[in-house]
Amino acid sequence: MKHPEFLPMTRQEMTACGYDELDILIITGDCYVDHPSFGAAIIGRLLTDCGYKVGIIAQPDWSNPESLKVMGRPRIGIGVTSGNMDSMVNLYTVGRRKRREDMFSENGIPGKRPPHALVVYSQLAKQAFPGVPVMIGGLEASLRRVAHYDYWQDKIRPSMLLDTKADIMVYGMGERPTPEVFRRFASGESLEGIRGTARLLGKKAAEVFDPKDQYLELPSYEETLKNKDAIMTSTKMVESEMNPFGGKGLIQRYGDRLLVIEPPPLPLEPEELDRVHELPYARKPHPSYKGKIPAYETIITSVQAVRGCPGGCAFCGLVTHQGRCVMSRSAESIEREVEAITRNPRFRGTISDVGGAAGNLFGSHTDRSICAKCKRSSCLFPKPCPNYHCDGLAVRDLLRKLRQNPKIKHVFINSGIRLDLALRQPELLEELIRYHVSGHLKVAPEHLNPKVLKLMRKSSAEEFYKFVEIFEKKSKEFGLEQYLVPLFISNFPGCTGKEMKTVDDYLNKRRWSLQQVQDYIPLPMTMGGAMYYCGKDSDGNPIPVNRGLAERRPQINVLKKRRSGKAKPSK
Repeated sequence: MKHPEFLPMTRQEMTACGYDELDILIITGDCYVDHPSFGAAIIGRLLTDCGYKVGIIAQPDWSNPESLKVMGRPRIGIGVTSGNMDSMVNLYTVGRRKRREDMFSENGIPGKRPPHALVVYSQLAKQAFPGVPVMIGGLEASLRRVAHYDYWQDKIRPSMLLDTKADIMVYGMGERPTPEVFRRFASGESLEGIRGTARLLGKKAAEVFDPKDQYLELPSYEETLKNKDAIMTSTKMVESEMNPFGGKGLIQRYGDRLLVIEPPPLPLEPEELDRVHELPYARKPHPSYKGKIPAYETIITSVQAVRGCPGGCAFCGLVTHQGRCVMSRSAESIEREVEAITRNPRFRGTISDVGGAAGNLFGSHTDRSICAKCKRSSCLFPKPCPNYHCDGLAVRDLLRKLRQNPKIKHVFINSGIRLDLALRQPELLEELIRYHVSGHLKVAPEHLNPKVLKLMRKSSAEEFYKFVEIFEKKSKEFGLEQYLVPLFISNFPGCTGKEMKTVDDYLNKRRWSLQQVQDYIPLPMTMGGAMYYCGKDSDGNPIPVNRGLAERRPQINVLKKRRSGKAKPSK
């Protein structure tokens, strides 16, 4: 099927596309930006490429089911996502106060989506179109696919499938399972057995379901409500089965109902990831928006080269959604996208970023037959896995090619780099420092106290100190005035004022002014979130946890005073 310039959002646009009706309606909590950095656009374009007539409704009026009917009843099904962020993170700060800006809304205006948007939109779709099957997906679905702790409500919530009443959930990035889900919606086939999905079975189906040895049973919802340690047990089990090459399915009981989570989907091969990124996106916001969309403004001249992260950091939800397996595009595909960016009227000669979770992950690879037997939560902690190969030469070669483009003056790595990997990539590190720092380079030591770093699953402070030494030495050799932008987290579970003093003392010594500060947010289905809720580390040992603002404020102030300009940056 021919792709329209934009997927339709109104009846008039449907007519212009030659659609008399939609096959699939996608509902999203973000503005519609037709760009491969936005999940709804990726899935919409992918389904269009499969031959479906797809329309998008962005940020509907969640109090009125009629707001979903502007393009009529979809013939096959509905896909729902709350957007590129979990809606609670999008709406509320760690202090549970409403945020002043929404990066994914026009002019950054907040309040365009409801709390727990996935639940609200799905129930709205069921009211608007009775009998039309609904699929939920996106980051919020991934982080909340099992019973989980919700920090903002300070309570245990069930899997999103229960509250949304959706027919099926897709977790992860969704390119593999989503077309199959809608194919089965159209044919009326059973939805069972689709990797990367979850279903809720009723009483009768639950009674006859045979897990055999293909599924592991998580603590039930009822047990999770009664026993705090059940969240830790569940989190560890989910982490151990995230491996797409050897992970098993999971089940969780809700009274007489049964949640069935199929094993993770296999990662995309480079040519498949290339296809996803080279679908005919307009690469700009829908023309109905007159103001700016902040999230789009940050990625106009950037390229996503890689997906996934091997780190498995305890505070991060990225692995829960994108997976630990690193997927890289081909260098040729990236070069084609960069060439397309140079044709943008707003391009001024600078590619602002070539990266993903980190700029130096591109080209990582493993022996998958070895990975199939792995139960590790991180490829890098506590020590790098010998099966994880990332010498940085693929990144170096890619950047060299991009620098040769006569239309390009600068290529920067603004997504930051993993410093633990960078120390193992000496050739790449030297070129990064010499050519690819926009004056400031982001690195994320996160903390400097060994006890807290271990809880975070982060590398040692000594590696950070070594990195700083190399960066400053090489910058001086090259005659460049450029600075590191270190990111630190306050109030991580297990961190008291004593541990935070390690960071404070170092910042005092360096007279370092921080550009960005972060107080810890316990995200659902992360190890850090489980530690926060249980007050224990992953081995079951009690750890101190700062919960209320009064307890958290001292550590917040350690970082905030550096942001206020009371300290000067270190060269």
